[in-house]
Amino acid sequence: MKAGDMIVTSSIPELRQWRWQQPAASYGFVPTMGYLHEGHLSLARRARAENEFVVVSIYVNPTQFAPTEDLSSYPRDLERDLALLRGEGVDLVFAPDDALMYPPGFQTYVTVEQATQGLEGASRPMHFRGVTTVVAKLFNLVQPTRAYFGQKDYQQSVVVRQMVADLNFNLEVVVCPTVREADGLAMSSRNKYLTPPQRQAATVLSRTLRHGLVLLDEGERNGRTLRAAMQGMIEAEPLARLDYISVAHPITLQELEQVGDQAVLSTAVFIGKTRLIDNMLWQVREA
Repeated sequence: MKAGDMIVTSSIPELRQWRWQQPAASYGFVPTMGYLHEGHLSLARRARAENEFVVVSIYVNPTQFAPTEDLSSYPRDLERDLALLRGEGVDLVFAPDDALMYPPGFQTYVTVEQATQGLEGASRPMHFRGVTTVVAKLFNLVQPTRAYFGQKDYQQSVVVRQMVADLNFNLEVVVCPTVREADGLAMSSRNKYLTPPQRQAATVLSRTLRHGLVLLDEGERNGRTLRAAMQGMIEAEPLARLDYISVAHPITLQELEQVGDQAVLSTAVFIGKTRLIDNMLWQVREA
């Protein structure tokens, strides 16, 4: 392969033939649903820095959307995405279609049980079954050395790590920090749905989570008190409608009544019809 070339394929045989030309090399993999932003590109850069080859998948996975969700309207712009990935030195882009990923007669799904129960799993009951199934398929196809995910989808990273451990996938899951706009809003493909007033209102997610971090730093440890304080901030924003607010253990994702030395603060909020998620990690600072 010439330097600077990027293969774009929707063919499983072509993907596998390319992958196994250099079986001993290291491969970084970034699974995406496209409509890429700086958060995705930061994952590609990390993969580029840590591996000899980089693979990105672009696939809007229908099995992780409920019938009431935004599958049909989810933003797509493959040519724009490919131009961005060429600029990051990606070696191969795998862009399959539904018929390839879920052919007639498909009936096998991967389910992670406990880690999917709360948070997104409670609000979107079939979501993670779709995520783990498609990610397992992509891991099987790409056979990466390392796979890169963003912290913004924190529960997803916990669920994927559990699946990788339980099913003995021979790869490392790398979780990278959330990339934010200058005003704190976590970058998301769904941000494009927001009107200017909604875009301004959406900063309530990061402001609320930061307020929770401040309360923890000041010594508040009662989970119920923390959740109530953050809920109050969300409810004070007229354009926001709270789905959930969480103070949970960062590994088990169990809601905490009393915070120990670490926690993950998470929220899902509707701004108009657009559902946004965000989270921030907290741990006791060393004296």
